[in-house]
Amino acid sequence: MRAGKANISDSYVIFKNGEAFLFGASIQPLNVASTHIVCDPTRTRKLLLNKRELASLFGKANRDGFTIVALSLYWKSAWAKVKIGLAKGKKQQDKRDDIKEREWKVTKDRIMKNAHRRS
Repeated sequence: MRAGKANISDSYVIFKNGEAFLFGASIQPLNVASTHIVCDPTRTRKLLLNKRELASLFGKANRDGFTIVALSLYWKSAWAKVKIGLAKGKKQQDKRDDIKEREWKVTKDRIMKNAHRRS
């Protein structure tokens, strides 16, 4: 992480046995840190939260359509911290609208590209 090779774009928090874990984060170990131990960069990492924080997050995440995602990763003294937030997933209609917009953009770009070639 000190080398800046951390990716939390697709990561989220899961709960197992009353504990919170960061799932889907890719954090590459420092190359000079150890030569004989190889760490898996995509392993699940335990989040150190107190009981009150765990209870609050667990209650919020159990509602329909809500999940807890990693927003940012930063250093505070010698500790690596993850800023997490509650997020609501898209509805099916919203997904269809996004697909429609994306397809229209591709079609529009194709039309404009062909129009520029003809002139």
